[in-house]
Amino acid sequence: MSNQFDYDVLVLGGGPGGYVAAIRASQLGLKTALVEKEHLGGICLNWGCIPTKALIRNADIVHLFQRGKEFGFKVQGLEFDYQVAVKRSRQVSNRLVKGVGFLMRKNHIQVIQGVGRLTGPHTLEVDGKTFSAGHIILATGASPALLPGVEVDGQRVITYRQAIVQDELPQRMIIVGAGPIGMEFAYVFNAYGVDVTVVEMLPHVLPNEEPEVAAVVAKAFHKYGITLLEGTRTEAIETTETGVRIRVKHLDSGEEKVLEGDQVLIAIGVRPNSQGIGLEAAGVRTHPRGWVEVNEVMQTNIPHIYAIGDLNGKLPLAHVASAQGIVAAEHIAWGETVPIDDYSNMPRCTYCHPQVASLGLTEAQAREQGYEVKTGQFPFQANGKALGLGDREGFVKIVMDAQYHEILGVHMVGPEVTELLPELSLARMLELTPEEIGRNVHAHPTLSEAIMEAAHAALGHAIHI
Repeated sequence: MSNQFDYDVLVLGGGPGGYVAAIRASQLGLKTALVEKEHLGGICLNWGCIPTKALIRNADIVHLFQRGKEFGFKVQGLEFDYQVAVKRSRQVSNRLVKGVGFLMRKNHIQVIQGVGRLTGPHTLEVDGKTFSAGHIILATGASPALLPGVEVDGQRVITYRQAIVQDELPQRMIIVGAGPIGMEFAYVFNAYGVDVTVVEMLPHVLPNEEPEVAAVVAKAFHKYGITLLEGTRTEAIETTETGVRIRVKHLDSGEEKVLEGDQVLIAIGVRPNSQGIGLEAAGVRTHPRGWVEVNEVMQTNIPHIYAIGDLNGKLPLAHVASAQGIVAAEHIAWGETVPIDDYSNMPRCTYCHPQVASLGLTEAQAREQGYEVKTGQFPFQANGKALGLGDREGFVKIVMDAQYHEILGVHMVGPEVTELLPELSLARMLELTPEEIGRNVHAHPTLSEAIMEAAHAALGHAIHI
């Protein structure tokens, strides 16, 4: 690389995209620095993926104690301390953040603490000091999207950023948005006794998932006592002296109602952090909605400037950002890599209970794209391991092209299905078919047998149903 710059690679943003890109660049012999304004690990490690999973584990344990009669135990005077749950989640998060710091030192990556901003095609200013680089990787992530006219005050109106650290829960919580963030928080809050209402404008919760999958989750949530208002638009949010007042409208019936709560959590998605980072000074082009436009190797319209993760809007998930970071670093070092041009292959997970995991097309999407479709489905209620766990809700569904038996999509809901997804993700990448999955011997008794059984079912010769 050229000696005319301070660094070969300068990464702006230390989240799961940025820090992974920095590590891969350094591994490939590039002099690398990373600029982070707040905490290494970004939203995922500090305010999102990791601490929420710690809270969900606590919620799972609370639910298990509520099933004491089923499992043959009785506890008197049992109390659940949510403050301890939050403290534990912060400890888990802090441990991983320290681990990222260690990885920076191990890989000889200079971490520059401060707010970074592009000042030209090869320069970045951090709190008044300018650094130059032959290549720049933008990994500034995204922030919570908000409803028009709604302001977050951190008390009555909150986003996941405040929700993840508050250790005192309201009596009544209204959640606007039934995607993964909204549903995961609904599950946690409900476990600790909060009266939760979830409002979703689209026809069903988890609107990007198979309707059958969403129906299983909705049934479980109703059983928990969570109110779900599907096909319902949030018209207005008003803060009061004691809480919030939210006017909603059912889109089919036109019926309007007013919801009263102590707090509202806005969970309607994210918007890119593309403002204020100097894109104009460097000539980087953006989509009208703010996403930075990139090609299959994460290059922007300025070839030596790359954009990864939530900033480019391809699929706002931590593991996608990490994969993109590796692609960008390899392309900088080698001039070639394994491009990412099909994001339908990326795994998608929701960690409420029951869990949801999917990739590829839904059955309806496959038919809309002109495929002749066959499906195979296997319920967990016929799986011995699931019965033994006392966790038999849900199923595994494989969507297959009828002619060539290509796996078009996989949709799972049930116990620990997020851990089952890699087998199918690998199968898609290697272009395996249900024949090969079905012939692969799965240990018994395991949850993974449901995948094998669904593969057999797609071929018309299910064994255990």
